[in-house]
Amino acid sequence: MTVIGRQQLAPIEGDYNLTNYEEACQHISWDEVKQQFSWSESGLVNMAYECIDKHVVDGYGNKIGLHYVNGAYEETYTFAEIKEKTDHIATVLRNQGVKKGDFVFIFLPKHPDCYFAMIATIKLGAIAGPLFEAFMEEAVKDRISDCDGRFLITDTDLLKRVPKNELPSLEKIFITDDVQLLGEKEISLIKELEKTEIEEDITTWVDLEHGLNIHYTSGSTGKPKGIIHAHRAMVHQYQTGKWVLDLKEDDVYWCTAHPGWVTGTVYGIFTPWLNRATIVVNGGRFDAKGWYHTLETAGVSVWYSAPTAYRMLMAEGNDLPNNYDLSNLRHLLSVGEPLNPEVIYWGQETLGKRIHDTWWMTETGAQLIVNLPSEVIKPGSMGRPFPGISIAILDDDGIEQSRGSIGHLAIKAPWPGMMKEVWKNEEKYQSYFPFEGWYVSGDLAVQDEDGYIFFQGRSDDMINSSGERIGPFEVESKLIEHPAVAEAGVIGKPDVLRGEIVKAFIVLRKGYTGSDALLEEIRKFVKTRLAAHSAPREMEIVSELPKTKISGKILRRELKARELAKLSQQVQ
Repeated sequence: MTVIGRQQLAPIEGDYNLTNYEEACQHISWDEVKQQFSWSESGLVNMAYECIDKHVVDGYGNKIGLHYVNGAYEETYTFAEIKEKTDHIATVLRNQGVKKGDFVFIFLPKHPDCYFAMIATIKLGAIAGPLFEAFMEEAVKDRISDCDGRFLITDTDLLKRVPKNELPSLEKIFITDDVQLLGEKEISLIKELEKTEIEEDITTWVDLEHGLNIHYTSGSTGKPKGIIHAHRAMVHQYQTGKWVLDLKEDDVYWCTAHPGWVTGTVYGIFTPWLNRATIVVNGGRFDAKGWYHTLETAGVSVWYSAPTAYRMLMAEGNDLPNNYDLSNLRHLLSVGEPLNPEVIYWGQETLGKRIHDTWWMTETGAQLIVNLPSEVIKPGSMGRPFPGISIAILDDDGIEQSRGSIGHLAIKAPWPGMMKEVWKNEEKYQSYFPFEGWYVSGDLAVQDEDGYIFFQGRSDDMINSSGERIGPFEVESKLIEHPAVAEAGVIGKPDVLRGEIVKAFIVLRKGYTGSDALLEEIRKFVKTRLAAHSAPREMEIVSELPKTKISGKILRRELKARELAKLSQQVQ
């Protein structure tokens, strides 16, 4: 590999699925991409069929579809075995009343059961709602209640965080592991599978606009919003898998995200299986040695992770990778937050591979701005628009800006992966399109003369910590539930390792005195009742919060400005 100064990284020579970016931009046809799917001829649409069943029908039933690693334990499943297991689970779910259009929430750890439950749900034409395994009671309740969810698939450990008594809509809870004593609404999935014969032709056929999955994304105000995608997203997801992930039939692919995050669903399940790749699932928590062990043991060739993970690996030193055989590793990618240039250089110098940043959102359904393996990387850039995607940098009035000017990053709508709707919130959906024909992302960016796009910041108050989007309102709401907290303002504070950390400014109620013990108690309160990643890593007690004069709304931007000024003084 040739390093162009310290500014650009030239591509490694290779047999890539896409070799000429400019030509692809001129000639891509989404209608031609549709010809890769069985429904282009049969008219029978279902994402689950395209991910699994199609490969069995096409003669690839004996190919490994999933490789599970958890410490020293490993197991593999062929596409034929995955088809059988998902057909079987789908049969049980249908017998228990799950039907087309129902929401089925899936609250499971990174385990094969989670992936099989997702596919089985979609086979029935139901809408899969994966929940992150670190969610606490409040986060689980908010999401299930928002959809009046009737069905949940979980295990005995995570069931402890499901507030059944506060979810009147919840009718049936399917337990995936061995359980002897069942509570109200609970059904042993294992026992039901034992006594249920697989129903032939279990797949429910839908249309391309039918609901596929729902993920909740936090805004700077209000509760998390349910973003629903349609089966048509497979067109976009398949093609980005082919060109951006550069997936080939013999690839072993590892996306480190949990399916509870949109990356873990779209690029951890759908995209690789649409491209007939073997997916790797690592059931353990982050551990540098464990991750390198997984790369070696599973023979991972394409790896998709987050900047935080790469930074944590960097922190373990450059010698550690030398203890592992990483010779199969050929293509690395990143997602979730801007990728630091030093991380890209680390990848090139330590692993001998460039790390390719990608940009997209829960709402967009698939990658929109990418660094392709056959193209030059400008470290610090998100890349260029994926072929078939048109972007612009707009000012506050929706006027397109010249190259080099900061503005709102906007995407020309529609595109195949674009969200179908925001559940029960048409007003919120329309808010993404303030200018006719343009989806406005909420990110500020600059596009250079070569078309590369550079992230400049969020135009709202969203916090992005370790690639996880956190809405300050949700954290503030939980903070003030603590008896000691009268008011709270939450911001994202810049952090070298995580990109941002959650910092809370709190006003104490009368009768309470600030102390380290009290602050730790408040932090744990948020951690155990909302989610660990939402708990403030820093808290500061203040006498009052800055607010607007008319509405009394907390001015988070002022809190952020104060914090940035303080950091600037520390540097000086």
